[in-house]
Amino acid sequence: MDNQQVNVAALWSCASVTCLSLDAKRHSNNHNSSNSNHNNSSSNNSSSINSSNTVTTTESSESCRKLRHIAHTPRGSCFMALLLLLLLALNFRHAHSCGPGRGLGRRRERNLYPLVLKQTVPNLSEYQSGASGPLEGAIERDSPKFKDLVPNYNRDILFKDEEGTGADRVMSKRCKEKLNMLAYSVMNEWPGVRLLVTESWDEDHQHGLESLHYEGRAVTIATSDRDQSKYGILARLAVEAGFDWVSYVSRRHIYCSVKSDSSPAISHVHGCFTPESSAQLESGKQKLLSELAIGDRVLSMNSNGRPVYSEVILFMDRNLEQMETFVQLHTDGGAVLTVTPAHLITVWQPEEQKLSYIFADRVEEQSFVMVLESSSGELRPQRVHRVSSVRRKGVVAPLTREGTIVVNSVAASCYAVISSQSLAHWGLAPMRLLHTLQSWMPQKNQLRSTPKSTTSTTTSTAQQQNGLHWYASALYKVKDYVLPQSWRHE
Repeated sequence: MDNQQVNVAALWSCASVTCLSLDAKRHSNNHNSSNSNHNNSSSNNSSSINSSNTVTTTESSESCRKLRHIAHTPRGSCFMALLLLLLLALNFRHAHSCGPGRGLGRRRERNLYPLVLKQTVPNLSEYQSGASGPLEGAIERDSPKFKDLVPNYNRDILFKDEEGTGADRVMSKRCKEKLNMLAYSVMNEWPGVRLLVTESWDEDHQHGLESLHYEGRAVTIATSDRDQSKYGILARLAVEAGFDWVSYVSRRHIYCSVKSDSSPAISHVHGCFTPESSAQLESGKQKLLSELAIGDRVLSMNSNGRPVYSEVILFMDRNLEQMETFVQLHTDGGAVLTVTPAHLITVWQPEEQKLSYIFADRVEEQSFVMVLESSSGELRPQRVHRVSSVRRKGVVAPLTREGTIVVNSVAASCYAVISSQSLAHWGLAPMRLLHTLQSWMPQKNQLRSTPKSTTSTTTSTAQQQNGLHWYASALYKVKDYVLPQSWRHE
């Protein structure tokens, strides 16, 4: 098993280098002309952005010289790259890729209806598969499964921790994700009030014989002001945050639980946008992500932070029926970006005068994101004044050749789960090469945005495609073996 993983890693590395070389050779002229235009228009930028662009342009020039040197390889390298791709593909099980379909229309404001005392959502037994699922056994500190639990140090959550052991901060990864989303909702619903956790993982067996507290999959919550009139809405917010089972069990607190992290029924933690979000085409028109097609050229952002148009080469994920929890980032200028928590977002760091990428659920209020300025057509930093969470139906994750995309006027990465934008971009180099080869040899029945495409063909193809792209699925499986935990979204 170890030898197989080493062989796959070696093949993957070779394929990525070869693919990037060919890709660089094909697009070197475009990069050179783009760099020339950037130099000519640099006087229009602010001094803060210029300082960052100068450093980045120097690094880009050095990288281009290295890539041009690598690019002069024999023609046989093209066939070698294809062979490596096929060998890599054989090591993984394929899944259906994604295709465009219908959108969901205009977003409507949610109406929150409080739960009533003794009400549960869903109206099922907690241990049914439609709720939090069956018990898997208590986890002790010396149990092998204890390493799967994680501490929660969210400053927006108060932990009672009566035992003084920090046990109330320990929980499953899924429980932590949902609890953090709920904390955002509580602060937005009641300014000045924070979420209070009175019980989480229980190592002292103070609950019943059958309790998910022993597995770190349940929390007992209240509000920091202990205002019982808020608890009905608090329970509803917990449902909206994505807890798998919520019970207004007592006038003094709310009980919430989640599925096991190993449950096959868990919704994915990959990075996606909502189908009703939109991207700007090269023609200037806005197009719903649910209607995007392979071949569309959409507004993206290059490594210098400047807007460019880049081709959609595939969909990393696409499922118009899946319910998912999203993070919403609201800027001072009115832009609203809705993404899954593990998605990478472009953030401007004014102290260091540079751009960086962080996970969406780690973007804080007063952070700066890059937003398209309609008057100048440039991407400018805008302050995030509110972070919230919502439940939406459908996920869409287009991948552009640039590796970035501007959605709802906010610049974001096309990647997720891995904290490094550059590493994720290198990992998708084989797919960029494959798309280039496919553009030379169009395949029958492949969905593309061309004048000859018809609505019926697009719709029928989209109906056949649903779920995670096979290559993205392969990367998500490999990451746990080759990347340190600190590089992954947890």
